[in-house]
Amino acid sequence: MRVFLLALLALFSSLSQAQPFANPFAQSDFLPVDKAFVFSAERQPSGEMRLHWKITDGYYLYQKRLKFDGVEPQAVPALPPGLAHSDEFFGDTQVYRGELELLLPASAKGQLRMGWQGCADAGLCYPPQTSVVDLGGAPSSAAPAQASDQALAGTLGEHGLAWGLLAFFGLGLLLAFTPCSLPMLPILAGLVMGNGASARRGWALAGAYVLSMALVYAALGVIAALLGASLQAWLQQPWLLGALAGLFILLALPMFGAFELQLPSFVRDRLERAGRNTRGGSLYGAALLGGLSGLLMGPCMTAPLAGALLYIAQSGNAVHGGLVLFSLGLGMGLPLLLLVTLGNRYLPRPGAWMNLVKGLFGFVFLAMALYTLRVVLAPSLWLGLAGAWLLALAWSAWPALKPIRALQPALLLAGLWGTLSIVGAAAGGDNLWKPLEPFAGKGQGTAISQAHADAFTTVTQPAELKAQLEQAKAQGQWVFVDYYADWCVSCKVMEKQVFARPDVLAALQGVRLIRLDVTADTPASKQLLQHYEVPGPPSMIWIGPEGDERRARRITGEVDAATFLQHWIATRSQG
Repeated sequence: MRVFLLALLALFSSLSQAQPFANPFAQSDFLPVDKAFVFSAERQPSGEMRLHWKITDGYYLYQKRLKFDGVEPQAVPALPPGLAHSDEFFGDTQVYRGELELLLPASAKGQLRMGWQGCADAGLCYPPQTSVVDLGGAPSSAAPAQASDQALAGTLGEHGLAWGLLAFFGLGLLLAFTPCSLPMLPILAGLVMGNGASARRGWALAGAYVLSMALVYAALGVIAALLGASLQAWLQQPWLLGALAGLFILLALPMFGAFELQLPSFVRDRLERAGRNTRGGSLYGAALLGGLSGLLMGPCMTAPLAGALLYIAQSGNAVHGGLVLFSLGLGMGLPLLLLVTLGNRYLPRPGAWMNLVKGLFGFVFLAMALYTLRVVLAPSLWLGLAGAWLLALAWSAWPALKPIRALQPALLLAGLWGTLSIVGAAAGGDNLWKPLEPFAGKGQGTAISQAHADAFTTVTQPAELKAQLEQAKAQGQWVFVDYYADWCVSCKVMEKQVFARPDVLAALQGVRLIRLDVTADTPASKQLLQHYEVPGPPSMIWIGPEGDERRARRITGEVDAATFLQHWIATRSQG
């Protein structure tokens, strides 16, 4: 265990000094956007409002990216001539270097919503920024509106490391019961309860599990920030997912007594020795399971994770980023640790019931194998296997749990639902919650799916994205950009539960819908991710009719249809 922890800690140290990694967002010498472009707004004695940008050497602001909303047209300041500049993003244009000063007349009232964007000569182009200046008479400085990942990254940069560790630990507590981290609970419960560990041993096992999971999670996060979405795609390779699923099946075998099967003697002896050595739980086994949990959660993209990755990318400080991700992992693991270890105290004394518990957790491990393979298997096949799992669970548990009348309806429902799922899978269904959907609606679901597919334009090349954005800008059209990958489970969930809904499609009428497919780990996919500094899918972006992203409204991670529509309504109402 000690060697394992030292190896992971050494990984953090080596990452902080590693030079071969090509950071897709920023090199180590790139400044955060608020340091590269220091903006201030100050009321002058004359009553005019002075807007000032101090632009660091080696950086520049685009003239045509300056936007002024919320004030009368006559109050919009005249822009001074800029310097001629040519780049691959906007072609021949005018830029400002050194500093830029603009004056708004004293008569300007209300709130000025200002957009601007800058780049570095070394090749990094920052995302568009939005600042709000209060013109109601009192001197005010800009209060930039930020998305959640921006706000977290900015807070990490402004405050000390200790504050960041505490903040991300709290975020981890909030994330502990989200769909991304809930799969850890049955694994940890099976480890502690399934082995019949004592209270003290349970704390040790759960502690080793959570510590190992947090370290792996932090390491994956740092590597993902340095390599971009390449790691996300790599973690979804069929051979790796198959290996993980195989391990979960192997962990389920002792729960069913499968080691007593007539396997080859050398295999049987090894398995039996492994089973004897882990009675009551092994710390090394707990650490291994924690690492597996970290790998399972690695592809999950949430706003806190995106904020930490954005901070790492902008600052180049992989050690600080790794530490806050480690703190996030500890926060995610603490509620599970307490739930399993404290909950274990209230269980009855060891007895025959423990064999039943071990059998149930054997089914839990099989469920985790199915969960791991959900990306690789065809949807209908996955539905059929899930139905078979439910049917087998009900069939196996019925003899032992039949005397408990309160559980009889649940077992009958599980068996019935499993049967319906198998039938639905045979008919081409893929929805576990609506297994008989292929037999209902007479093709209505297919029509909705086809309407959804027709609504989005799939883009895989940067040149295609540029052409789509230029067309939308020329037509004064809103643009919605959805980053998608075949290996992204949350993307597929949103594809069915959000973007295929008639009310969502109706709300998006008139919006140009672009799906950026970054499934393949290619230079083109990396350029698409770099274009808006997106750490990985699912990420959703709104672009206004004038061509500027509404950065404060960016969505990172999986959301439901109601939340998505709220974002769109708020974005559209703010213009």
